[in-house]
Amino acid sequence: MRLLYRNAAYADAAGPELHRDWSVLVVDGVIEYLGPDDSSLDTALLKVIDAGGTTIVPSMVDAHSHVTLPGGSHWIDRISDPTEELLEAAEHNGDLMMQSGTRWARDVGSPRRRHPAEGHERGLALGVRDQWAGRRDRPYVRAAGTWITKEASLPRDLAIEAADGDGLAEAVLGQLADGADLIKLYMDGPDADTSPWEPHEVERALRPAEERDVAVTAHATNLAGARAAVAGGVDCIEHGTQLDADLATEMAANGIFVVPTLGVMASWDTFATTTSLERFAAPENRKRLAERQEQSVESVGIAHKAGVPIAAGTDFGGGSLRANQMPWEVEQLEAAGMEPWEALAAATWRGGELLREPDAGRLYVGGPADFFLVHGDPLSDPSALWRVWRTSD
Repeated sequence: MRLLYRNAAYADAAGPELHRDWSVLVVDGVIEYLGPDDSSLDTALLKVIDAGGTTIVPSMVDAHSHVTLPGGSHWIDRISDPTEELLEAAEHNGDLMMQSGTRWARDVGSPRRRHPAEGHERGLALGVRDQWAGRRDRPYVRAAGTWITKEASLPRDLAIEAADGDGLAEAVLGQLADGADLIKLYMDGPDADTSPWEPHEVERALRPAEERDVAVTAHATNLAGARAAVAGGVDCIEHGTQLDADLATEMAANGIFVVPTLGVMASWDTFATTTSLERFAAPENRKRLAERQEQSVESVGIAHKAGVPIAAGTDFGGGSLRANQMPWEVEQLEAAGMEPWEALAAATWRGGELLREPDAGRLYVGGPADFFLVHGDPLSDPSALWRVWRTSD
């Protein structure tokens, strides 16, 4: 197929300026031309698509997702659904992502199950990743396997539990043997004021991952766990609800990312009026959740000011958002103080950097034609990302 998308704007999220009157030529799924409209292009053998009035945006990277889980206000209950239902949820999530312009999923945890196409038990998202590999109608998935937690931190049948540093190291080796693309540590322990593991235990456990060039990330909504994770050498902090200036400075100096997932708390705010669930609707809980949201926004501001690299992630499935709601996260990052173009960068090429995938969230001649077209300028107005006209063929 030879497709020429003509007379569009282009938002590369490298800065605040929108490129106008550009075209992109796609040949068999590869970009052959990307630049200002060129009347010399021979259109005789091309299908020309009038993209006037739209903006070309590189496909987004959801840097914190759970592809096998459905999300919504009952997301915690749904984690225990039968395997076949979780696989149905994954297929639905794949459709939602593709239709909304999100082409990459960094899955940071899935229940340990046996995929029907496999003979052994491991993080279910790993089987989905392998089943979707090479398909143009499905997102690219990089998956962590299953959460690794300290004993008594999460429901026993959900995560891989470690009692001590030795158990943590053994769990990491097990995830590597399962074929995980990254390792996910759960650094919120039974005691909110204490890290579940010491920095030296984290560092020792991560050596095998480092030797295999496998990234390690840490769920950390509490400051103690985030500090221990950073000191132990992780590559990223998930959520980062309680970052302070000293820790942010250390993260920036070492190129450690944060994925804030602010949209989750924005969705909880809506649940207070759309559900009668006490967790969201009770006045005392609404106050508590509002305080947590304020704290998270403050942490993003601290990280941004310090120069911490920020990637956008919805936490769909494992949190309350859905797989087509990346624009909500981008809007929340802007509301937290990032410039609109910086928020879009967090949802595109910054996510690619975190994944160590040079094709993710970027467009270039010779690269894959992974983009979508929207009405409006997302470099000045993130809500434009909701107005998807079409995705690249």
